[in-house]
Amino acid sequence: MTRVLVVDDEPQILRALSITLKARAYDVVVAVNGKQALGMAAQSSPDIVVLDLGLPDLDGLDVIRGLRGWSKVPIIVLSGRSQGVSKVDALDAGADDYVTKPFNVDELLARLRAVTRRAPTGSDEVQATIGEVKVELPGRRITTSSSAGVTADVRLTPTEWQLLEILIRNPGRLVTQREMLRSIDRADLGDQSHYLRQFMNQLRRKLEPDPARPRYLMTEPGMGYRFQP
Repeated sequence: MTRVLVVDDEPQILRALSITLKARAYDVVVAVNGKQALGMAAQSSPDIVVLDLGLPDLDGLDVIRGLRGWSKVPIIVLSGRSQGVSKVDALDAGADDYVTKPFNVDELLARLRAVTRRAPTGSDEVQATIGEVKVELPGRRITTSSSAGVTADVRLTPTEWQLLEILIRNPGRLVTQREMLRSIDRADLGDQSHYLRQFMNQLRRKLEPDPARPRYLMTEPGMGYRFQP
């Protein structure tokens, strides 16, 4: 059973989430402030943390940093802070995803499922499917099959491979623009995020069934990108 630590100082949200998650066979533990969250995380070893940023004692960003000092547990931020800078700060601090209050329960459940499916980032035996395209990270090979059963290789540039790899190693997770840029071994790009749009457009043209309506390589405007298996 997947254990979820829910951290929020609003009793109504804690109660609603506890009922909803338990009804879907999650094991739920709760905390009402940052210090309690850090203690419960160490004590109960949750599989996922759902964290509000506006806590009464510690800022949620400090809780994320505290957890990341010793744990790789997936963290989904559930916060009323809707500004783009708050989302990016949380993701850069180590959160895996961000859902804005008021939230849709089905969306939150989908994000929970996504982070539980996430592949170990250190694994070399990672494969993924994008429509009819098969991506094998070992050996950096991509193949596509036609309706006639003919198989062909898809060629990517080194930069395209680096971007695709960080996305595939984090399925369902929002990867920030800053993370994407850090993954590129090209000092000439600096922090110029418009280059990312160009490279992602190139990847979609090569891999997506319908590049104009991407289904797998998704953009989160102003924040980053997500590989949706």
